[in-house]
Amino acid sequence: MNSILKISLLAGVYILALVLIYQVENSDLMLVFLSLSLMVPVIYLVHDRYRQKEKISKLQEETLKAELNLLKSQINPHFFFNTLNNLYGLAVEKSDLTQEVIYKLSEMMRFTIYEGRKHTVSVKDEIAYLENFIELHQIRQKRAVDIRFEKEIEDEKQRIPPLLFINLLENAFKHGVNTLIEGAYIHFTLKTHRHFIHFEMENNFEPLEKPSKRPGIGIENLKRRLALLFPGKHTFTNSRQEKTYTTTVTITLR
Repeated sequence: MNSILKISLLAGVYILALVLIYQVENSDLMLVFLSLSLMVPVIYLVHDRYRQKEKISKLQEETLKAELNLLKSQINPHFFFNTLNNLYGLAVEKSDLTQEVIYKLSEMMRFTIYEGRKHTVSVKDEIAYLENFIELHQIRQKRAVDIRFEKEIEDEKQRIPPLLFINLLENAFKHGVNTLIEGAYIHFTLKTHRHFIHFEMENNFEPLEKPSKRPGIGIENLKRRLALLFPGKHTFTNSRQEKTYTTTVTITLR
């Protein structure tokens, strides 16, 4: 209703101005008035289109943030529940590892709940999270697993997206280590540079009789996050051979 009233008032003012200028009988003034009359709608349309683009851009940004937060929240909570069960067993046994497990688990939960919400975290904090995850898994395994984590870090204060590679590491334990009785290994490398991030992982596994042809949720989660965060600036490759699985992620930051 307000819009209709505004348009009606503007139309009335325009007609009144047109009549007054016509009565003055000044052709130059009439030409200027008509030129301005044509320009005003064009300016209004351009401005309105700009505002619409801003609204769409803001909506897309909010949608992107919501989807990224949802993807980060899908980090498998079973790990925490399983670790708590192991922690209970260690407490019953009065193991010397109990305090260490409590500390590492609390650090991981703090990182997931608080740092995981942020757009970026330091490379140092992300590495600490991965190392805590590895150590807790090794305690849970209660058997030898050859884990090699090589790091080539230019600046440990560099900011990177949080929880980006945890799904790959979790899959290496779930679909690799947990399928083997002995000889399990996980070898991976994280390289960070101001112009790129590179992550490479290899693990062995015991092939299933009927392997799934569909990628796991963790892999799909990572692919979607990479597509949202680094469109056209990343590569993701994975290969499955007889008893080894390799994944490589490269992100261009320039």
